[in-house]
Amino acid sequence: MLALKNTENLTGALISGDFWDLDELCTTIYHLTRNQDRNLEWQGAQIRLLSIAYDLRHAYQGERNVEFVANGLHKETMKAHDFIAPENNIYYSAEILWPELAFAFVAINDFIKLYKKEEEATDYDINVVNARKFQAIIAKGLKENMSKEEYTFFLSSVSSRNASVQEYAVQYIDTLNLSYIEMPREQRSNSFAAIIHNIVVDNNEYDSFKRKVLTEASKTKCSIHDLRLDIEYPEHIEW
Repeated sequence: MLALKNTENLTGALISGDFWDLDELCTTIYHLTRNQDRNLEWQGAQIRLLSIAYDLRHAYQGERNVEFVANGLHKETMKAHDFIAPENNIYYSAEILWPELAFAFVAINDFIKLYKKEEEATDYDINVVNARKFQAIIAKGLKENMSKEEYTFFLSSVSSRNASVQEYAVQYIDTLNLSYIEMPREQRSNSFAAIIHNIVVDNNEYDSFKRKVLTEASKTKCSIHDLRLDIEYPEHIEW
């Protein structure tokens, strides 16, 4: 079963599942984003979602975290059915930064709309259902880290404003990620809601940042999505 839980230092969340859980989620992300070369306004968000899929794919290939999880099979059951099998399943997991996950939550709404339009899909399409399931576990994690009022405000901001990541300056998520990484745990806890709200609520900080990105992009005549900031993530993150 696909699951999410806070990392020890609240730096991010651990996304875990068996091989098929994570493979299914990666496949869903690939399906939702595969035709977006025709929708260049979402190219930046597409790259961010695919980066999550990249981490999850490497997780179920055994290159991240591996643990054994009880599968409910008991010796009595094996004896009754005359077979021997492991009593644990292998679960794989990868850590994803919280600002990245919050942005993914919002971006998925856009990509579901685009996917349904491109593929003439319904709400019962397996990729739509799987994407909503991923959103659901992100939402559960966000709820656990916010007050009731903060969480309600987040959800209402996403829905009532019809929040979109079209032409979003995704480099801003990098700045949120890096500032969040640098915080001590207590500050992360106290700042969690404010950082998440900055992703879904119009604010001067983002507006100013986007103007700077657009100015730099115009100098090199590149797309806003192709502009790379001169920043580096730390080699080691205390999750």
